Amino acid sequence: MNGHFMNSPVMVARKELRSSFQSPVALIFLGIFLVLTLFGFFSYSKFFARNLADLRPLFQSLPLLLIFLVSAITMRQWADERKTGTLEVLLTLPIRTWDLVLGKFMAGMLLVALALLLTLPLPITVSQLGDMDLGPVLGGYLAALLLASVYMAIGLCISSRTDNQVVSLMLTLVLGGILYLVGTDKVTGLANSAVAEVLRGLGTGSRFESIERGVIDLRDLFYYLGLTTFFLYLNVYFLEKGRLDPQSVTGRRKNKNLLTTLSLVGFNILLADIWLAPITALRADLTERGEYSISDVTVSTIGDLDEPLWIQGFFSQRTHPLLAPLVPQIRDMLAEYQVAGRGKVEVTFQDPNSDEELEQEINEQYSIRSVPFRVSERHQQSVVNSYFHILVRYGDQYEVLSFDDLIEVQADEDGIDVRLRNLEYDLTRAIRKVSREFTSLEAIFAKLPDTAHITAYISPATLPDDFKEMPETIDKVVSEMVDISRGHLDFKTVDPSDDSELQEQLYSRHSIQPFAADLFGTERFYLHLLLQEGASEEVIFPHKALSEADLKKSLEAAIRRATPGQMKTLGLFTEIPENEPPNPQLPPQLQPQRRQPDYRVLEQYLGENYRVERLQLEDGDVPDYIDILIVGKPGDITEEQRFAMDQYLMRGGSLVALAGNWNVQADRNGLNTVEQDRGLADMLQAWGATIGKSLVMDPENAPFPIPVKERRGPFTMERIELLPYPFFPDIRQKGFARDHQALAGLNNVTVPWVSPLELSDNIEDRDVQVLLSSSPGAWLNTNGDINPDFTKWPDSGFGAEGETRSMVLAVTMAGTFPSFFADRPSPIFDGDG
Repeated sequence: MNGHFMNSPVMVARKELRSSFQSPVALIFLGIFLVLTLFGFFSYSKFFARNLADLRPLFQSLPLLLIFLVSAITMRQWADERKTGTLEVLLTLPIRTWDLVLGKFMAGMLLVALALLLTLPLPITVSQLGDMDLGPVLGGYLAALLLASVYMAIGLCISSRTDNQVVSLMLTLVLGGILYLVGTDKVTGLANSAVAEVLRGLGTGSRFESIERGVIDLRDLFYYLGLTTFFLYLNVYFLEKGRLDPQSVTGRRKNKNLLTTLSLVGFNILLADIWLAPITALRADLTERGEYSISDVTVSTIGDLDEPLWIQGFFSQRTHPLLAPLVPQIRDMLAEYQVAGRGKVEVTFQDPNSDEELEQEINEQYSIRSVPFRVSERHQQSVVNSYFHILVRYGDQYEVLSFDDLIEVQADEDGIDVRLRNLEYDLTRAIRKVSREFTSLEAIFAKLPDTAHITAYISPATLPDDFKEMPETIDKVVSEMVDISRGHLDFKTVDPSDDSELQEQLYSRHSIQPFAADLFGTERFYLHLLLQEGASEEVIFPHKALSEADLKKSLEAAIRRATPGQMKTLGLFTEIPENEPPNPQLPPQLQPQRRQPDYRVLEQYLGENYRVERLQLEDGDVPDYIDILIVGKPGDITEEQRFAMDQYLMRGGSLVALAGNWNVQADRNGLNTVEQDRGLADMLQAWGATIGKSLVMDPENAPFPIPVKERRGPFTMERIELLPYPFFPDIRQKGFARDHQALAGLNNVTVPWVSPLELSDNIEDRDVQVLLSSSPGAWLNTNGDINPDFTKWPDSGFGAEGETRSMVLAVTMAGTFPSFFADRPSPIFDGDG
């Protein structure tokens, strides 16, 4: 009995396949499918123009092609049997109806598998042209078979209800097309986010896109298998119903039982789909580099959101050919954010070049503007203005990731490599920023302990043409802020052009100097905003003509930084350079340029997300409100400053030490090094990390523009060349602590002029993790000479000397640390303290 059960579907499938190939119909359909597939892959999707070794164009066209192929296969399966009268004969044979249905289903799926098998030369050829990721290829073929199984079950079900093959073909096309279209962006875009999420879950096409990326999700598998099972059972019900006598009691009872069973099957499949909907963990990423596996940090960030998050991608259809392959990667990554959001993240993609109203809206509200790219075509060169932006919106806050934020370009002897810089990190950072800043500006003003003052120092008469409208923009934006501050902000405009005393005060107290309005500095102008709140102040000077949105965003960020408790506060301890007092005999514009402290770029970058305060620690104490203390290039450290850092760490503070043995300086003779004061190094050694008195040189490095001297006859010529520079170790994935959140999503890290670290043996009680390590081919430079020696190393200017090995470059340590002053007298308290 079991053998009969197993063989009956096979026997029916064999009979159906034999019947299909006895006529040229099957071969004709397979040939048409193959021709359309190849045409779409090479011509319509412009495979060679994409310059990308993948099969995505093939799988993107399959959902529609499979509707036609499967409809053509199933249109005659039952309709022909019914028309010729052989259906009644089949139903009277000692074969169960399930066997008949499964046999025809198996025969149809074998034909589809054969059609897909004929496309295998495509991935074989593409893999020879470039480095192809097999994960999306396997996912694409699996998605095609699953999608074909649903269409096959639908087609068989419809064919069993009619004896007209054309009717069967058309109805299958219509129903398959509806199931595909219902989840597409054009349909979901007409509904709100909740309805759109449901429609995407119902659409066969949206589920297909998820699998063909190389992500196998249990929810997608069950969706396809559930639909296939339901329509196959519905096919059995239609055939069994034809066997029954509707006038007899037995016939009505069996029909009721069949209908009840069908309802239970459909209801259970629906319940299982609903139950699986929120489960996002049961999925496998088949891609080679795990491209669609976002980090736990990102998942946690999205999970903490209380309000809906909107991520909008603005990408032009016509763009630079090196950027076009990156758009699908961005689309796929944003799809992962949408999955992790569980309904709280809405993702859309639009082309502003095709919608003038949209283009005007994003220009005015978000200052998103097209970027000009030079494009080389077959017979000419042209400039294309295209969009390559991502907008992240949360409540009334937004962050724009532009072309410069998303892309990194590397050039070498093989050409130009354009790739996404660090998409997950950039997206998650933007989400964190907008979610933190979601607190209304009114609430921020209410938290200010004192009234804030904004003073605009503007010289209208000498403003360049590009800045003529800025005074009006500043007045409008700041006045709106004053209105909503409820007395917590005041504003005034001052013209310092004719007030030499005020100019001197601005220079000496706030380092505010006028800008040169022309090449020779004959005309100068002021365009500065000074924000003061209590003892804190910040100078904002627009380096370009800002829109209202950009200016408002800059001012809001400055006000948030000035508000206690609104942002985490980072303390930055670095040496403050000494400047000569202003010469009273010289006007401000002729005063010598003031030397600025180190790490200004770092301060500006961190200031976007944190409140950064520079500290000197001369009183031997780190303020309690400092969340993290960053120490770098502190100069000659006093005992009071050491005591402040030590006690801050003892009371549980977090300290980031940017430490090395050498300080690099540039002068007319090139680059030279000076040994740094070992005050910070001695403290780190007491805490378990010893800084070596050398520099790490690595064969895996980043290039650096180096002055190269060349002898030509009696003359010595000097030129700048971009050369591989071993003092810039370029740490790749193998040198990463991949599971540490500080390095999540990074592809590489360049560490310039770095000293090696050695960890003590007596740190077992601490949690120590190595973040960065050099390559095994690295060696040490102990003399501090960082310039190339082409006499000794003619080819590159540098060469390995001494032992080569992997060296520790960065670590994190957590736990209980011994005090540096455990056996030293306190510089703050005397012995009687």
